[in-house]
Amino acid sequence: MEKAGLLLRASIISIGNELLSGDTIDTNAAYLSKQLQLLSIPRVSGYTVSDDILEVVKALKSASDEADVIIVVGGLGPTDDDITREAISEFCNCKLVLNEEILKKIKGFFDLRGGKMPPTNEKQTYLPEGAQALPNRIGTAPGIKIEFEKTLIYAVPGVPSEAQDMFEASIKPDLERLEGRKPVSVRYLSCFGMSESQIAHLLSGRMERGRNPLVNITASGGVKTLCINSVADTREKADENAEEEQKNIAEILGNVVFSKEKETLAQATAKKLKQFHKTIAVAESCTGGLIGKLLTDIPGSSDYFKGGIIAYNNESKIEMLNVPLELINKYGAVSKEIAEAMAKGALKNFDTDCAISTTGIAGPTGATPDKSIGLVYICVVWDDKDYVERCNFPPDRETVRYLAANYALNLLRLKLLI
Repeated sequence: MEKAGLLLRASIISIGNELLSGDTIDTNAAYLSKQLQLLSIPRVSGYTVSDDILEVVKALKSASDEADVIIVVGGLGPTDDDITREAISEFCNCKLVLNEEILKKIKGFFDLRGGKMPPTNEKQTYLPEGAQALPNRIGTAPGIKIEFEKTLIYAVPGVPSEAQDMFEASIKPDLERLEGRKPVSVRYLSCFGMSESQIAHLLSGRMERGRNPLVNITASGGVKTLCINSVADTREKADENAEEEQKNIAEILGNVVFSKEKETLAQATAKKLKQFHKTIAVAESCTGGLIGKLLTDIPGSSDYFKGGIIAYNNESKIEMLNVPLELINKYGAVSKEIAEAMAKGALKNFDTDCAISTTGIAGPTGATPDKSIGLVYICVVWDDKDYVERCNFPPDRETVRYLAANYALNLLRLKLLI
């Protein structure tokens, strides 16, 4: 039933007005995409549609042109806006038929809880003709499996716990038995300090569509993640090709690469601190404790992290970090000199091997004629030396804080490599 040449491919259709409005985050699609990748059935497309039969049918038509396996998520409940059964029935040109076994199970579900099945739940007892019910071990809504014109269609509830349990119990074993699956090996490279366009330029044709291994890039918080997908006739060959591509790209990008294991910058930096038996303290102003949080999110962080001070105003900088008042009066709180003094104050207070400090203007207020929103000074004190970077980030408060925190961690990481 292979359509797309090299390997079986999948598409995910997520249904729900709440997904389109942004009231609910689609965690199901992320989970299913990862699981399909592990099964060597990569997701090639995805659709998010409203609770409308015509919209779902349209998505099913598009997905069936692109994929061999379609997973529809949501719309299996008992209310009027749950229309997945009707949409699949219309797409497959078949009628909905009552399933007596499902009816018995749903009635039993309510009997165990001392109640009677509400009339609205009756719609959950109907399936498209020729479809198979997928057991729901958590809730009332059964899943659906149907094959139409060599496309396998599965439907699961939108409740994440139900969707994941149904996938593990029913869909995954089913997909593992499919013919036409070729092994897919995936490797990652996490990068910081270079833009997407710069990376793409250095990698030249390695990111061209249709290439094998295929290299994709995503960006978040300044971190660029390269995903390397290799398809081959055997698992060993797929692994070999992916690892060779990963090695070659890492050599091209050099120290821009901070991890081959899809780690965060904090995790990669923490590894280096532990490797060299170094301790750290932080003194944060504009980042408000974010660097300390990122470092202490990691289990075992007490091995290297001694503490931090959030010195958000001038008084706290003076009292807690021993920043001289005359420095603040002369250079201002957002300056190279104050960043240095803050880092040295944290180093001394906590008696650590190194320290990080940040001071800047996160916005939306606080700018001056010569200091704009997004200006941040970052200092790393290390081996009796201090390194200060003057950064100008996009003028958005959340962006400034996260980019500054990651930039500070990366600066420390690079100094640990020297």
